[in-house]
Amino acid sequence: MIEVEVRTTGDGSSTLYVPALDEHYHSMHGAVQEARHVYLQAGLEPMLTRSNVPLWVLEVGFGTGLNALLTLQRSLTAEQPIFYDTIEKNPLSKAVIGQLGAERYLLNPELLDYQQQLHAAAWSVPVALTTRFALHKIPGALQDTPLTEETYNVIYFDAFAPEKQPDMWTDEVFAQLYQATAPGGVLVSYCAKGSFRRSLKAAGWHVEKLAGPVGKREMTRARK
Repeated sequence: MIEVEVRTTGDGSSTLYVPALDEHYHSMHGAVQEARHVYLQAGLEPMLTRSNVPLWVLEVGFGTGLNALLTLQRSLTAEQPIFYDTIEKNPLSKAVIGQLGAERYLLNPELLDYQQQLHAAAWSVPVALTTRFALHKIPGALQDTPLTEETYNVIYFDAFAPEKQPDMWTDEVFAQLYQATAPGGVLVSYCAKGSFRRSLKAAGWHVEKLAGPVGKREMTRARK
């Protein structure tokens, strides 16, 4: 279990700080606004269609569950059901989850209830949290996780920064994710480093830079 400290970000939402890495889980300019901008607006929304064909999402780094929660919230008004797989090597303890203080910024009681359900859901098995959203929390390292080929329509790549977690930003990792992505699928990340984009291109992705969230000039979206 890694040591973490709870911090409040610029939009009032919580994140975690890892002293050993000198790294935050989210932008200190605002955890919720960053998640909405990078993962939902740039990744999820363009892939939603007016059909009942399930949309498959893979998240690399479950963390505080924020990306999953916001995706679940969007699924409540989407026509497509969402199957959400998320991989986490270092799951948070119940004590840390309780310290996030979600009740301070998740003012919708229904959303707060879903946040609790996300964290209470069993690991290693799919769990239907609603009729439109199924969660599958997978413990372990991405590199050791077998992924079904050409499955995912959207990948949220939310690992710690390349200089903090270099083993997660390799050509091999992005080749693995490319194989797991359905044709036309996208990968989105807060990161816009040149080395990251070069690794994506080496794996076959078509890469574009987009405007970043508050406090960050650019982000990355890649398409298969």
